[in-house]
Amino acid sequence: MGNAIKDSVSTEEWQTRVDLAALYRLVALYGWDDLVFTHISARVPGEDNHFLLNPYGLLFEEIKASDLVKIDLDGNIVSETEYFVNAAGFTIHSAVHGNGQHNHAVIHTHSNDGVAVSAQEHGLLPISQTAMVIRNECAYHDYEGIALNHDERERLLNDLGDKHCMILRNHGLLATGATCADAWLRLFFLERACTMQIKALSGGSKLNMVPDDVIELVTDQGQMASEQGIGNLAWPALIRKLDKIDISYKE
Repeated sequence: MGNAIKDSVSTEEWQTRVDLAALYRLVALYGWDDLVFTHISARVPGEDNHFLLNPYGLLFEEIKASDLVKIDLDGNIVSETEYFVNAAGFTIHSAVHGNGQHNHAVIHTHSNDGVAVSAQEHGLLPISQTAMVIRNECAYHDYEGIALNHDERERLLNDLGDKHCMILRNHGLLATGATCADAWLRLFFLERACTMQIKALSGGSKLNMVPDDVIELVTDQGQMASEQGIGNLAWPALIRKLDKIDISYKE
């Protein structure tokens, strides 16, 4: 199956499949997966109306490049596959891929700490360097139930605006990027910021709040790094890490 898919798609699509499969393995490796119930997607290069999504029913740790399902913005499967996709996953990801060109990769998680922060009224607090770096990238979207209503897509887009991350209240996290590498690094910062917040709030001590001018400085510094595509700096090392564990994601 793997060779058949590889031989039937462009070199660019195959590389996107490999990068996307790597994202699935990384999310699983860092413990941010949720059995088979969240999703990561990537737009197919040169095919603006098509994107790749995980087959519903596979664990993130077992997903391979050839497993990924190509669908269009209406939810139709347009590649040969024995699998189907998560309807809620389609709603969220088609919303982002159907609007603009700057978000080619989209990651959605239900991690413990991400969901915990999404349930807190004050949202993400600027109490760590990591949170300050990602703060200006982060939007919020109110919970509307399991994302099966396609009408929600417009509200998701309106809330995301020009940001690249979103806290889906009482639900989880979303991170996007022009590349899989950029989406991953934003997710990494957002997930870690949430974990640091949960740990700090559970420690029982009064929080040390950072002065507003310093928060703004760090936020600006983080924005500058994001615009320079800093995700590409960490990505090769992450691929080496995966390759030492299991290279089957490339199949």
